[in-house]
Amino acid sequence: MTLTRDAERSVRRRGSVFERLAAFSYRHRWRALLLWVVVVVGITAASTAVGSSYHNDFSLPGTDSQAARTVLERHGSEQADATVQIVVGSPEGIRGGAVERRVESMLGKVAGLPSVTAVRSPYEDGAAVSRDGTVGYATVTLDGPAENVPKEDVRKIIDAAASIESDGMELKTAVGGDAARDAEEGGGGAAEGAGILGALVILVFLFGSLVAASLPVVTALFAVGSSIGLIALASHLADVADFTPPIMMLVGLGVGIDYALLIFSRYRGELLRGAEPEDATRSALDAAGRTVFFAGCTVIIALMGLVVLGLGSLQGVALAVALTVLVTMAASLTLLPALLGLCGDRIRRQVGKRAARAAAKGRTEGAAWRRWATGVQRRPWAALLVSVVALGALAAPALDMRLGFADAGNDAETKTSRQAYDMLAEGFGPGFNGPLIVVAEGRGAATAAGEVRGVLERTPGVFAATPPVPTEDGSVATVIVFPDSAPQDERTSRLVDRLRDGVLPPLEQRTGTDLLVGGSTAATEDFASTVSDRMPLFVAIVVGLSALLLLVVFRSVLIPVKAAILNLVSIGAALGAITLVFQHGWFGVEPGPIEAFIPVMIFAIVFGLSMDYEVFLLSRIHEEWERTEDPQGAVREGLAATGKVITAAAAIMIVVFAAFVLSPDRMLQQFGLGLAVAILLDAVVIRCLIVPAVMQLLGRRAWWLPSRLRRMLPKVELERH
Repeated sequence: MTLTRDAERSVRRRGSVFERLAAFSYRHRWRALLLWVVVVVGITAASTAVGSSYHNDFSLPGTDSQAARTVLERHGSEQADATVQIVVGSPEGIRGGAVERRVESMLGKVAGLPSVTAVRSPYEDGAAVSRDGTVGYATVTLDGPAENVPKEDVRKIIDAAASIESDGMELKTAVGGDAARDAEEGGGGAAEGAGILGALVILVFLFGSLVAASLPVVTALFAVGSSIGLIALASHLADVADFTPPIMMLVGLGVGIDYALLIFSRYRGELLRGAEPEDATRSALDAAGRTVFFAGCTVIIALMGLVVLGLGSLQGVALAVALTVLVTMAASLTLLPALLGLCGDRIRRQVGKRAARAAAKGRTEGAAWRRWATGVQRRPWAALLVSVVALGALAAPALDMRLGFADAGNDAETKTSRQAYDMLAEGFGPGFNGPLIVVAEGRGAATAAGEVRGVLERTPGVFAATPPVPTEDGSVATVIVFPDSAPQDERTSRLVDRLRDGVLPPLEQRTGTDLLVGGSTAATEDFASTVSDRMPLFVAIVVGLSALLLLVVFRSVLIPVKAAILNLVSIGAALGAITLVFQHGWFGVEPGPIEAFIPVMIFAIVFGLSMDYEVFLLSRIHEEWERTEDPQGAVREGLAATGKVITAAAAIMIVVFAAFVLSPDRMLQQFGLGLAVAILLDAVVIRCLIVPAVMQLLGRRAWWLPSRLRRMLPKVELERH
């Protein structure tokens, strides 16, 4: 029986949603491309006109530091507002003469700058000048928390302080404090460009054509471009941290190129089988498009798990990155088919020529990967044990990971915040850069605070404590406590715990006042503790939901268990690498704590991305298993069909993520290194060694599913062939 051309099209038109979407975008390619251009331009224009309203919400409800901050804000204490310190130093001394006149003149100018509410000169407070008289600091009070003060206003303070330095006088100035540090921080810089260029080079080598290589990159750029504007607009409706855009670009570029590559690789395979460009596009979306959709949903689920942590700053980042992945997925499923429609004939000619040259040389597609899989299957225990031991050794340092936040002491020596940090530590001791604020609230707060000060000065680990400073209504008083150790020192962490658990409770009972330990150093300890406490629940939710999805898709009990364990191992190894480099100072990096939200963010992103490769590889293995019921042959053919694409996709992600190590921002450096190492280990060690070895050892048991569960589960067809 033969079908007419119209009847044939009618049959094809009743294909899956992905196939119909591909057919529409392909046939209306100019309309689809124009629609994406209009969307990107419109969103960019709207976000440019409205602007962004990024806000760092580091509130920690239920913690001592947040309670202390709330009390100070409620009673109008200046301690609730941010301050910056203008540090001045001169080997000849800063008192008297031309130095003092210059400093006072500069402070007068600073007092009139925007966002400045008060300026306290070092000459008004004897404690603000070091004992040898060579270092002093002025305290500039701002009109709100550091994260809410405009950065351009803080930069004006930095410029005013630097204006009094001259070659003829040995006078050094620097500006310290969280607000000053935030004003100096940069984004990814040239990292994004380096990542895109590296990805393009890999794609050219993979496909042998600049046109073919550019399609995944163009798709990713459209997705990231529209996402940036959407996040800027969303920042007016929700709390979105100001460090979100570079993270969003990092993930968006990697995922966007990755998803488009998976679809394009399938498209290329269909062309090699002799399909017409339109049919190849439909088949590619009907097969690989399903994988991309499932993988994208997995990443989004993993990111949504961050909402469980209940940390406002992380919730905004999670929602923004999830939105980026969603837009990227949409671009891969709608924009890429349109681009294939525009370049299909040219790509088909190039693919045909390259295939003819390979055939002339006797090369078979996937032969090398088939030989590799055979080698692993011959010695599965050796491959498994060596890989697991290596990953375990790399993951071991993560057990000693210290969470916190890098301070100015970790900044580059050229930054004014680092210079102020070093000058204050030299003049007043290491603990001066991370004081603790003890807040006394209740009747007779000032008297109680005086008694507290006396006890604190005799407490081991305390260098000094200031006299109590009462609020205007007298119901609250604060004592500034300076540890004898640096803010990031473990001794400072132990001091915070000792004050809260041992020193202050008896004083509360004796004085009848509530005593709270606050300040930025205490808040850092609270944030790290909160993340650590809630991490197990977060991991359980993400792993559980992802395993459930794999159970439904692959109809196997052991496959989801294996995937979850292997993903956890690769993430642990990535965190171990971050610990070695950034905490222990390998490769000349300034040692310090790991940013408190880095582990949970890396876990959410990497767990989702790892599932991409898991699904892509296992779907092809599962296809062969369904067709032949030969477990060993299914693994070989699955790796032969996907090994090249997975390696290329991983290489692109590694290049994009590793480029962010070039960023001047320490947080982005940690993100970039962690993601790059995790993807490297996942693609090379896990997918190429451990998965073939485990599947060989499991054999037919890998696809075991209890008969009752088999009847209960819905049948989800991930790939159609």
